[in-house]
Amino acid sequence: MIKVNFDIPLDLFRTATPPMLGVDISTSSIKLVELGALPKNAGYILERYAIEPLPKGAVQDGNIDKIEVVASALQHGWKRLGSRIANVALALPTAAVITKKISLPAELNEEDMEYQVEAEANQYIPFSLDEVNLDFQVLGASAAGEEEVEVLLAASRKANIEDYVAVAQTAGLKAVVVDVESYARERALFLVGEQLPNGVRDKCVAFIDIGAASLNLDVLCNGQSVYTRDHQLGGEQLTQQIQDAFGLSREKAEAGKRGEGVLSASYAHDLLQPFVDNVAAEITRALQFFYTSSQYAQVDYVVLAGGSAVLPGLDAAVAAAAEVNTLVANPFAGMTISSRIRPELLQRDAPALMTACGLALRRFDPS
Repeated sequence: MIKVNFDIPLDLFRTATPPMLGVDISTSSIKLVELGALPKNAGYILERYAIEPLPKGAVQDGNIDKIEVVASALQHGWKRLGSRIANVALALPTAAVITKKISLPAELNEEDMEYQVEAEANQYIPFSLDEVNLDFQVLGASAAGEEEVEVLLAASRKANIEDYVAVAQTAGLKAVVVDVESYARERALFLVGEQLPNGVRDKCVAFIDIGAASLNLDVLCNGQSVYTRDHQLGGEQLTQQIQDAFGLSREKAEAGKRGEGVLSASYAHDLLQPFVDNVAAEITRALQFFYTSSQYAQVDYVVLAGGSAVLPGLDAAVAAAAEVNTLVANPFAGMTISSRIRPELLQRDAPALMTACGLALRRFDPS
């Protein structure tokens, strides 16, 4: 791995085995997940999870604007989690990381490969290398032949990483891995794919994460990401509509959207259904754009994730509008669940925990 550009002892592709929590810092909340391994390679166990809300404006467009506020929320969420583990895996927003696949001679030793990767990075990174943290991972043999290997290069500005690390440190925790959101989600999506008929082999799966501020489409074909795009539509829009219509605080509006508390009978007809229809139409447009801009003419499944994925009727609306089999993500469906976790709450929260779950899985990466 490249050492010269790392002032922080982290790297994007580090494999690590110490116990660690997956911590997803998003626009509206912080999600924490602790996974354990069952004996004799019998699978994973979900030990604990927690979701801690963030005040509006603390994190915007993936940038941490209020480190102390976010750190306080993380500390509170960690205490509620009840875990003794203080090591955490974090994820940078995908937009904050530049990635590029390159081919290099297979005979290069590690030192020469580091030098060559840094030289190649100058062509793709619009910043001085002194301003970025740079890492790479050898993916395997190149399609060009056995004489070359395919290498994935990743870089992010140091300031981006420093903010996330500072949040963990201020909360009394230690960041031991910094990943990328899209990679973490895809790791968890593999678990969801195991629930599909015949898995994801030879299939195209449209993974749609509906966050507070945006909708992310990531299409994976035969397990490989072939297309990704963000759309400016998220659950915060419905939260704001509930606030305006019923004169509620943001916290109470969020609770009402999740089905906690009682909203008036007009909510389902006047707010929920139009929002569901709008999301279904946006997903259909996003898929059509994918079809027209790629070699693919269809997807086999749509998998919905994010806090709004469990809105009543959304999966059915997407299936009808896009004419694609649609399911709501639950990466924990094949796991053992700790007795301390309430199944009905997990069913509601699971789609929002995809990134945190994928980060928690870094604990079991081979070293």
